[in-house]
This record gives sequence, C-alpha cells and structure tokens, in this order.
Amino acid sequence: MRAFFYEKAATVEAAAKAAARNPEAKFIAGGTNLLDLMKLEIERPSHLIDVNGLGFDTVEKTAEGGIRIGALVRNTDLAADEMVRRDYGLLSRALVAGASGQLRNKATTAGNLLQRTRCPYFYDTNQRCNKRQPGSGCSAIGGFTRQLGVVGVSDACIATHPSDMAVALRTLDAVVETVKPDGEKRAIPIADFHRLPGDTPHIETALEHGEFITSVVLPAPVGGKQIYRKVRDRASYAFALVSVAAVIRPDGSGQIAVGGVAPKPWRVEAAEAELSKGAHAMALALLADARPTEQNKFKISLTERTLGAILSEARG
Repeated sequence: MRAFFYEKAATVEAAAKAAARNPEAKFIAGGTNLLDLMKLEIERPSHLIDVNGLGFDTVEKTAEGGIRIGALVRNTDLAADEMVRRDYGLLSRALVAGASGQLRNKATTAGNLLQRTRCPYFYDTNQRCNKRQPGSGCSAIGGFTRQLGVVGVSDACIATHPSDMAVALRTLDAVVETVKPDGEKRAIPIADFHRLPGDTPHIETALEHGEFITSVVLPAPVGGKQIYRKVRDRASYAFALVSVAAVIRPDGSGQIAVGGVAPKPWRVEAAEAELSKGAHAMALALLADARPTEQNKFKISLTERTLGAILSEARG
C-alpha cells in the first residue's frame, strides 16, 4: 500500500472542499471496497478523508411519508430498521443477501452505492482494463465472461454492478441527496445516479469530484408484495448471476429491477407494462437490447425463470 495523507473531516462542507482541492482524494467510511483496491494498487488516493464523524447515521420519516436514510447508516442497521422491515421489506432482504455479516457491519449506504463496477480483469493489473487505464482496452471482451454483463454494456466494458442494495433502491425509486464543494445541494434520482460505460467506463456515477452523498430518500411505501430473489453460484458471499427486486401489486402491476446483468441496476419502466403477460414477455422487454456472449447467454433465460418464480410467489 502506498503512503497517503489522512484527515478526519469536521463538517460536510470541509470534507467536500478538501476533496475538491485534490483530484486524488477519496472519502472513506467503512472502506470495504476502497481498502481492498488500495491494497491491490488499483486505487491510489494520495489523500483519504474520513467522514465517519459527520453523523448521517439515522433513518428518519420524511414529511411526504417516506424515509430518509443517512449516508453513513451501516448495512446491518439499515436491514434491521423497524420502518425498513415493515414498509420496505424488499430493501431489507436485498441487504441481507449481500456480502457477509462482518462486511455489512462496516459497509455504509453511500459506500454500497459507490462500490466499483468491476470484473476479475479489473482486479488483475496485468490485464487491460479501460476502467483502470482509460483507452487501454478490455481483456474481458473475448475472455472469460460467464459472470459479466449482457445488457447496457459497450465495446469498452462489460462489467456488472455488484450491489444488491442498489437494485432494491432502483425498484423503489430512491433519490440520492448530495452536497457539492460549493455548498450546492442536489437530489439525483437513482435512475440517473449510475452511468452506463459507453466510451468512458471509468466514470461510473453522476457525482462530480468532491460531491458528498448525505442521504438516500425513499418515497412513501408503494404497497403490494415485495420480493428479492438472488441467484448465485453459492449460497452466501457471492455476487448475483441474476437478481430480481420486485414490487407486485394486487392488480397485477408492479415495479421490477434486475441485477447481475448490467453495469448498473437494470430497470426498464416501459417493460413493466408487459408484466400481466408473464415472465417471458417481461424478460423480452427488459433485455431487448441484450448483447450476450456465448458464455453468459444463459443469463437471458435465467432472468426469465427468476421473474417467473417471483410472479408465482407474488400470486401465492
């Protein structure tokens, strides 16, 4: 690990301004992703800004009937929160499906959203990776692709976003609240928060450098049956091959997002109109622009079968 400067931020404004002054600065809270990447010399920040003392560690009701989740709420605490379990069970189930208990005890809400979209070639510094070195190429393309993306990918990157929590938040129409270094506040819909790779896969979110996430807001409970189903190679501590987060209402309408198939949580609102026609029609609409490889084309049918299982469960 390389030497770096470390400081504890006293205020949000101070943290954002400190980050803005140094293009190689990073915020650190739980560090469950960042520290691993620093050890591998994939991330090389010269300045770490510890934000653990800033608060933002509570879950509160909003005036509109939803909840505001502080950026530093730990994943374990969020999954166990009474309001989350009662009104947003989908989110609680997704969190428990992610990582291990030890990691969930450290990982934060903002950190979970900001973990790197990645694949095995990203971790191997001997391989070409446009995320690590823009313009160097992508060794994953033409390589081993079983775990990688089938939709939303580009000729520059086919990695998938690993978060379970983010898939649930996409289904629930979350909004990410931030503060910029100049003090300006923003509210970014989760649909716009994560970027598709295009020609710039190293730019993964809509955040500007130094912009600090303060909270994530969920709207008032949407009702219906909430289900999270994760299909993976082993029973625990594994990224999803395919995951589906769904809210299915009694009238047959719903909201559905898919994980494990794209560089961001994948939801196509127009496809939800096909829900009443069954899993096959829904999967066709969700993955209409899929570009699978020979090794991961099974994810198309696996998505359809997982959707079918969720619809069966929702109908009792």
